[in-house]
Amino acid sequence: MAARAALSTTYARLLRHYRSRRTAPTFSLVHTPHPYARAFGLVVVVLFGAWLGLLIVGSVRTPVGPVDTSMTLRPSLHGGTKINVSPLGALELDSHTAPIRLDVDVDQLDPVRSQALVEHPERITGLQDEITRDVADGTTELAWRSCVAVVSGATALGLAVYRRPRRALAAGGLALALLGAAGVSAYATWNPKSVLEPRFSGLLSSAPSVVGNARSIVSEFDVYQKELARLVTNVTKLYDAASTLPTYQPDPGTMRVLHVSDIHLNPAAWEIVRSLVEQYRIDVIIDSGDTMDHGTAAENGFLDPISDLGAPYVWVRGNHDSQVTQRYLEGLRNVHVLDGGRAVTVAGLRVAGTGDPQFTPDRSVVPAGDDAERAAGARLAASLDRQARAGTPVDIAVAHNPVAAEQTDGEVPLVLAGHVHRRVNKLLPDGTRLKIEGSTGGGGLRALERDEPEKVHASVLYLDRDTRRLQAWDEITLGGLGLTTAEVSRHVPEESPPAGPTGTPSAPASRGPSPSRTP
Repeated sequence: MAARAALSTTYARLLRHYRSRRTAPTFSLVHTPHPYARAFGLVVVVLFGAWLGLLIVGSVRTPVGPVDTSMTLRPSLHGGTKINVSPLGALELDSHTAPIRLDVDVDQLDPVRSQALVEHPERITGLQDEITRDVADGTTELAWRSCVAVVSGATALGLAVYRRPRRALAAGGLALALLGAAGVSAYATWNPKSVLEPRFSGLLSSAPSVVGNARSIVSEFDVYQKELARLVTNVTKLYDAASTLPTYQPDPGTMRVLHVSDIHLNPAAWEIVRSLVEQYRIDVIIDSGDTMDHGTAAENGFLDPISDLGAPYVWVRGNHDSQVTQRYLEGLRNVHVLDGGRAVTVAGLRVAGTGDPQFTPDRSVVPAGDDAERAAGARLAASLDRQARAGTPVDIAVAHNPVAAEQTDGEVPLVLAGHVHRRVNKLLPDGTRLKIEGSTGGGGLRALERDEPEKVHASVLYLDRDTRRLQAWDEITLGGLGLTTAEVSRHVPEESPPAGPTGTPSAPASRGPSPSRTP
């Protein structure tokens, strides 16, 4: 009995202790978020993860007719389609209303497919159907890739944030549902007539006044497709000519300077320059101006390849290059902008130059004419004289207009210019050699307006590495748009012995006649 009483007492004490612990207040440091806050956080994770997925793997490269394009889906408040045609600008279409936008970047013209169109003009008639199929194939592949991208991105970010597989899968599923809803919205609001009324930006903003509006193109498609065929032919031939340049064996004892000028916004010129730099082992590129056509900020993206041409780039402003152009170039890597007689030493060569004092695309200003050019040239000559007196003589002077360049006579051994779109080589009265380069852009995109295409010109100047004096030069001429000739001719200064630069190889056989252009 005593044992049973003791057991009952012990049980009663334990029961009281348990009840006291149940009724005692408890404190927790873990805060349970509100359901709305939890849902908002999940949406943020889903949207950010989906955006990262599209950014990393949500792009598709696909051919559309004769061009290579990149297609990408981007988040957007208004939807639509944006077609980027660098360096000319962009077209925006109200193709659909959805929280996603289709970006199409036209990367480059494919020479092989373009050549096929040139050799078989009958294919131009079916080009519209071919482009339609290419776009359909590209968007289908883009849709599948985008699904994988948004699901993978949202799932990966959900796993990183929540560290729970179930939450991560929920994020991926929600991302797929949102993308599907956006796709349904785009399909339901698709407007095929939007192509008739695009919005132009950049240089393309002037397209309606140049080529007529989109409705006239549709109504006169026969004329339009003939112009398209000619454009494809011209650009294809230019790329083909650039790829057949002759090759030289470099000589380390000679400096090689590539003189280019008047590119006038022709993107094919960069491929030509890059090819020449590689084949001739160019030390310095000198551009005597008119790289642009209108000098607007919209054209600036055209200049970006300069930093990767493989050689330092020395540049002076032409009458088609604005101060906006000049400031942009000053910020590019590997570019040396000369103005007001400024001099730089690049690869052991000292070069000074001045920009053109006139900007002729600005129709609100009356051109000052040759007097302004002579004044700019006189300032350049004065700068050359000061540097010679200071013991840092200039090897080459550069000005865009030959009128300005001629003012440096007697102050420098060699002065380079452009502007007139034809080659001129002459000795000035006081011993300075003036070399004027033709158009390295073949007159630019406006060359398409002419019946007789302008040829593409560039020159390789050979200078003695010790004296920095001109020993010889090669004039490189490519057939203009639509032509396939390539010509190289070797020249030596009249006052020098009839031999090329020390150790330099002789010029290869030229394609076609190679008359001297020295007047």
